[in-house]
Amino acid sequence: MEAAQAVGESLGGPVGERLASGAAQVRLGGAPADAWRQVGRIPGAGALARLLERAAESGVPTAAPVARLAADCRAEQGRAATAGARRAAVLMTAPVGLCFLPTFLAVGVVPVVIGLAGGLMSGR
Repeated sequence: MEAAQAVGESLGGPVGERLASGAAQVRLGGAPADAWRQVGRIPGAGALARLLERAAESGVPTAAPVARLAADCRAEQGRAATAGARRAAVLMTAPVGLCFLPTFLAVGVVPVVIGLAGGLMSGR
């Protein structure tokens, strides 16, 4: 719980305050479920709150499970960012195509059609 207290104090903000408060409650004899419930209310922090609650009740170290949880969160954020970038690339294709299609027609196709039509009209 000392680590949660230290991280909460150094982090600051609403997340840091909830971590420090939860650690202080557990250290002062509060029920771990009640102490970490406020951390669990932060969007995406439910797994961390359950992990800290189990650690407070059983006394197991939290360093390795928290590191795994952090790695999972980073991996999920990476997957979400990659999916967003792919989605943006697909969504950009239509406007770019609409911008270049008239130029392609005017520079590439129309002169060929005019040349062919001129050749057919002159009887060559």
